[in-house]
Amino acid sequence: MKMPAVRILCIALSLVPVAVAQQVIPLYPGAAPGSTPATYPEKDYISKVWNTEVVTNVTRPTLMVFKPAPELKNGTGIVICPGGGFMALSIASEGTDVAKYLAGRGVTAFVLKYRLAHTGDDATQEFRTLIADPPKFRVILQNTEPLSVADGLAAVTYVRQHASEWGISPDRVGIIGFSAGGAVTAEVATRYAPEGRPAFVAPIYAGGMLQDAPVPADAPPMFVAAATDDSLHLAPVSIALYQKWTAANKSAELHMYAKGGHGFGMHKQNIPADHWIDQFADWLKLEGFLNQ
Repeated sequence: MKMPAVRILCIALSLVPVAVAQQVIPLYPGAAPGSTPATYPEKDYISKVWNTEVVTNVTRPTLMVFKPAPELKNGTGIVICPGGGFMALSIASEGTDVAKYLAGRGVTAFVLKYRLAHTGDDATQEFRTLIADPPKFRVILQNTEPLSVADGLAAVTYVRQHASEWGISPDRVGIIGFSAGGAVTAEVATRYAPEGRPAFVAPIYAGGMLQDAPVPADAPPMFVAAATDDSLHLAPVSIALYQKWTAANKSAELHMYAKGGHGFGMHKQNIPADHWIDQFADWLKLEGFLNQ
């Protein structure tokens, strides 16, 4: 019997993953502190250079909320900081895909669009050019990274302060970030105020200009993952973060993969690094954050 076209369409749509956040929240009530008014729009497009969806020219930070099903909710929240060299956000592989995975395990996820450097038609091409010119790239970092870090600190504080609105505990709000977002996460891990203390931190192949801030006395547990063959040569940063935490007698777990490159995120390469997210979930469970 031939199936009606409408029914086929409905079945096909039901199989498409939901990638749209249930809620988008401005991080600040007005203009972001420390920024001058911007006259250029935020952009969202598929980068041919990185072969993934990216967001650029963020001037008004937001949180995209991904809520778990009511029967799965466990009271844990997480701020997700995609990477992109402080010039773009790899919004799918290091943002919404991570959020959907964690929401499927009961975690309320908040994908942070933090402030970025102003770029032109294709930020990913500009990044490719600038990364080969370290002095110029350092200028980008010096001007932009402090604003991005401020947004990371504000995001954790905001979610903690509004935790009851999503049925989560303020003491179960953590942060994860990738590459530049991993640098934001690492800075949040050392520079938080009491009202913005993350319950756990997960810098994944962190980059940026990490400062030598001391490990806080009440530092949260840390999960670190990276690949030895990181094309931006950032593997030592991940190892240094792990050693810094353990030297201070703080809880930390490190996963270094022989292969994976830089920016593996939620991309599937049919190698062990594909399973970092499962190992992160195992670690969250071990630390008690997946318990209802």
